[in-house]
Amino acid sequence: MRILLVLSLAILTAGCQREERQLRLDPPLAAALDDVRLMPNRISGAPPEVYFALDRPYESNAYNLSQGKRLYSWFGCKSCHGDGQGGAGPAFLDGWWAYGPEMVSIFASIRDGRPHGMPAFNDKMTTDQIWQLTGYVQTIGQYSARTAAPSRNDEKQVRPAENRSPAAILFDEGPTPIHLDQGPKP
Repeated sequence: MRILLVLSLAILTAGCQREERQLRLDPPLAAALDDVRLMPNRISGAPPEVYFALDRPYESNAYNLSQGKRLYSWFGCKSCHGDGQGGAGPAFLDGWWAYGPEMVSIFASIRDGRPHGMPAFNDKMTTDQIWQLTGYVQTIGQYSARTAAPSRNDEKQVRPAENRSPAAILFDEGPTPIHLDQGPKP
């Protein structure tokens, strides 16, 4: 009986594995991640092979997304883009991205900048930080929820957390109809 209890306890604790956190990239890996192949018009392209070998860590790792959220505040992205609703810079929640919603396009926009106001951050951030910020920016404007999400802000509850697919939630259905089978659906 005791062996069965110890064995079941060992199996349960083995199943509780924490998500990996890589606090610093090795320099060759960072250089490989910086090798993004863009289309000639500098919109869209292909991520480096190492990005897929690492299993897309900036899209599916909650730690990287939380770091991206922190960088979004630190580097003043909120001053232009707000909480994704726009302002001086374009909105992320409207479903229309001037340079595309792909990771490579967002990465290139942050790293190299864009005309008409988007500054380049390649000399202010590491490659790893740019990828983390890219992953977070993509979560702001997504229409479907992901399994990994950054942490929720406690100081401000005006919009749902990022892991609840904020762009779809902002659809306003209007007043509740008398008959539940009537009314608009997103």
